[in-house]
Parts: sequence; C-alpha cells; structure tokens
Amino acid sequence: METSTLYKLKKKAGEFFEPRFLQTGTVLEVRPWAPSTLIEIDLHLPLVDMQQWDYIPYIKFKVDHFTFRDYTPSGWDAETRTCTIYVDAVHNGPGSKWARQLKKGDTISYIKKVGFTHHQPDQVSAVIALGDESSVGHLLALQKMVLPHTRFSGGIVIGEDEHRRLFNEYFWTPIEPVARKDVYGHNSLMEWVLKQQYSLENTMFYLAGNNTMVAQLRKLLKQQGYPSSQIKAQGFWS
Repeated sequence: METSTLYKLKKKAGEFFEPRFLQTGTVLEVRPWAPSTLIEIDLHLPLVDMQQWDYIPYIKFKVDHFTFRDYTPSGWDAETRTCTIYVDAVHNGPGSKWARQLKKGDTISYIKKVGFTHHQPDQVSAVIALGDESSVGHLLALQKMVLPHTRFSGGIVIGEDEHRRLFNEYFWTPIEPVARKDVYGHNSLMEWVLKQQYSLENTMFYLAGNNTMVAQLRKLLKQQGYPSSQIKAQGFWS
C-alpha cells in the first residue's frame, strides 16, 4: 500500500506531465469471463494508426496516477481503429483494479507511442506459441500475423476449468488450453510440448507470459535440444 504522501506526489506529477504524452480512447464493451479473473475489453482508439502493425504491438495504458501497464491487442481493425485487450486480473495490482472498474462508454488514457515486441514471425516451417493467462492477447496477435502463411500451433496454460472451456468455445485457434499443474506453468507446458513430438528442425518457439514461466520454459526447451536461435522469449512483469 502506497503512503498518502507518495500517492499525492504521483498524482501531482501525473497531472503535470501526462497531458504531454497521453491520448484517449473509449471503452466499447467489457466482458468479464466467469470467474472474473480474466477481463475482455473492446476499445476505440481513434488516434492510433494500426495499418503498419507488422510486429506484435503493445500499448501502455494509464491504470492509476502516473502508473501504466502494457497490454497487447489480440485483434484489431485498422479501418475502424478498434481493438480488443485481455487483462489477467487474478492479482490485486493496479492493472487488475483498473480493468475491474471499467464500463462501456468510459474514457481511457494511453501513451501516444505504441511499442512493439521482437516477436515478428520468421519464415520457418512451423511456429509454436506457448503462454499463460497474461499472454492471451499476445498469442492471438501472433496467430493473426502468422496464419495462413505458416503452420501454427501452441499451448496456453490456464488455471480455471471454466476459462479453458470458454477459450475453446470462443476462439477459432489451434492454440490448445492446458491445465495448470504447477504455480508458474512451465512444467505443464513442457509436458504438453513433449506429447506433441515436435521436430528439432525448422521449428520456432514463441514464449510469452509471466517472467518465471518464460525463463524456466526456455531452459527446459534447451535441455530438449532446441537451440537458442529457435526460441523467442517475451517475459511479462509478474
């Protein structure tokens, strides 16, 4: 819990600096998944040019006074400048609190400059995406960029049984929801990978999710003989 003095300082700093680098958008719809530890949010961002999104983008949204969190649009329409983000709200952090209180018609703020990860698909025979609840948007954005040009599959570790069911029903995707059997999810995903019997050649792994899972899964894949050049990792704060 921040002290009252620190909170006031952050609020004052935000009021001074934020208007210089922030833009605003509108919440079109909010759909909490039951249980509501995963929140789906449709946004209209009229000042964002989505035409040239060749790399997987991320946007820094203002979630509190001078406090920002990165979220990756899972899909977007460049013509209408609309997109959808998914917020993993299982923890009681600033991003989760922000997402829980959003409602249709709200104005949201974000940093003008859209960022991009290094997850741009290469020309390989197969792309395998691996992640967790915090990387739903990231993995779906990767799929949008890969298909139909490259063979694509993957696994996403999801703890809630109902969320795995909804993921299967809601998305047209070759990404398979995987039951979480360990705290961070790397062992669950590695068990799933071994069942697939992927080739060592012409295969590229894209890892995204909580930092611990990504680091440990990268280590496990290397132990199976996959070289570093075939593993692209994007860890998120956790």
